[in-house]
Formats: sequence, structure tokens, C-alpha cells
Amino acid sequence: MAIFKILVLLLSLSCFCQAQLSPSFYDQTCPNALSTIRSSIRTAISRERRMAASLIRLHFHDCFVNGCDASVMLVATPTMESERDSLANFQSARGFEVIDQAKSAVESVCPGVVSCADIIAVAARDASEYVGGPRYNVKVGRRDSTNAFRAIADSGDLPNFRASLNDLSELFLKKGLNTRDLVALSGAHTLGQAQCLTFKGRLYDNSSDIDAGFSSTRKRRCPVNGGDTTLAPLDQVTPNSFDNNYYRNLMQKKGLLETDQVLFGTGASTDSIVTEYSRNPSRFASDFGAAMIKMGDIQTLTGSDGQIRRICSAVN
Repeated sequence: MAIFKILVLLLSLSCFCQAQLSPSFYDQTCPNALSTIRSSIRTAISRERRMAASLIRLHFHDCFVNGCDASVMLVATPTMESERDSLANFQSARGFEVIDQAKSAVESVCPGVVSCADIIAVAARDASEYVGGPRYNVKVGRRDSTNAFRAIADSGDLPNFRASLNDLSELFLKKGLNTRDLVALSGAHTLGQAQCLTFKGRLYDNSSDIDAGFSSTRKRRCPVNGGDTTLAPLDQVTPNSFDNNYYRNLMQKKGLLETDQVLFGTGASTDSIVTEYSRNPSRFASDFGAAMIKMGDIQTLTGSDGQIRRICSAVN
């Protein structure tokens, strides 16, 4: 009886280990998976450098809505609403076709092995590296959801561009991420662009937390009436390079979004982290990579949960 219990315990531990994420998960089943994804992502960003920011954001929006399960990739069906149509993603989230192309490339090498959720996670890392950001070890072994969760996406699990620092902190904490993770991950806004609609209010409400010259410059692209979908770089100085200029901007009251600027100038604990990152780009890069790894662990499907989709936009 004792031997039987030991065998059961060992079997359960074995199953537990097999279900965990690991950078080496595909070493035996698809040894060229990560290099194939990397090649596809680099090709896409070489065509459009802005795509780097879009792929990092796509990973964030996937993980924060019911976990890192590629649910954000699913298109709507008569019985399922798509996260793509949620308020935070509609006509805003990008990179779906890049993930589809990477999936197609991997399927040609190892059909039915690599999940879309893993491709999104690896793509975010490869995008970061391509534009000068850190290359961190992505853990893989996720499986794909069989449903999308638009209601969750619209219920507050994705930050509103007017969210307060307290709201952001509570949301990140709910996802297992601390204040340093929040500040580090926000540094992804060193890349990419935002629609005028998301920050126009700051330009015209005479707020004291925005530099007057910065506001005046931004108004040229974003008139008070109209132009809501016009794009503006989040970082005017180095908009296509991953660096720590984002934090210097915050210290000069030049954060574009309200959710950016609330990280500095309020006397909160985030002030010191912003200051640290502005002075120490290596620490920012290291913390960003660590926070991305933590975010990639949110509510993952492993083992026999979920599925490996044949195409990322639809369940099997």
C-alpha cells in the first residue's frame, strides 16, 4: 500500500512538472520553433518598425484578459464575441496578421505542436529585442483557449487611458504584478503611437501635470475639434527605439497619456522607481524583462487544458 502511494505521488509530481512552462519546452518536440518565430517577427518589424510596439501591447492585452491564452486572437462567431471588438482593442490592437504568419511558418515545421499563446509571448520578446530592448528567456508550454472573453475585456481588466494610479496598482496587483512591475511594463510606451482621442483631454483642460510647451506641440496634431483617430508618438524623441527616455519624459511632465504621467509627480512610491529607471537604463531593461516573464505566467493553460489551435483566429 505504501509503495502504491509513493508511485501515485511520483506520477502526480511528474504530471505537474510536465505541465509547467519552461524555455526548453519545445526542445524535443519542435527544436526550431523559437528561431522560426523570431525570423517571422523580425521580417514583419523590418517592414514596419511600429509593429514592435503593437506586438508587445498585444501580449499585454492577451494576458490581462483571462490569462495568456491567445483568446485575443479569436474572431467573432455567431456564438462568441471577440475580444478584438472590445473597447480597448477595436481599431486599436494590431499585429494579428503577424502572429498568423508566424503560426503558419511554425506549422510548416512542426504541425500541431506550438500554441498561438506561446507565439504571442515569444513575438513580444523578439519585438523588444529587435528595436533595442532586452532579450529575456521566454517560458513556453502554454495552450490556447477555446473561447474569447469580450465581457471581461470590457469590464475593467484592460486599463482605461484615464485610469488613476490607484486603479492601475489594484489592477496589476490582481494579476499578480507589483508596483515595480507596473512601472517597468509601462516603459513599453517608449515605443508606439496613440490616437489623439486617448490624450486630447490633457491638452485642453489646463492641467498642471503637463508641460506647457509639450502640450502646445501636441495640439498641432490634435485640434480641439476633430482628429480623434490621428496618431501621435508616445515618445517624440526616440519613438521607434526601446530606451529609457519614457521615464525622462515623465520627470519633465511630458507623459502623453494620463496613465503615463500618474506614475510621476504625485509623491507616490512610483516616483522613486521612475527616477531610478531614468538614470539606470540597464536596471530598467532587466526589470522590464523580469516583469514580462511574470506577466506571461498569468492564468496559463497547460497540460491537457485548452488546445493547440491549427490557426490562431479560430478554435479547432
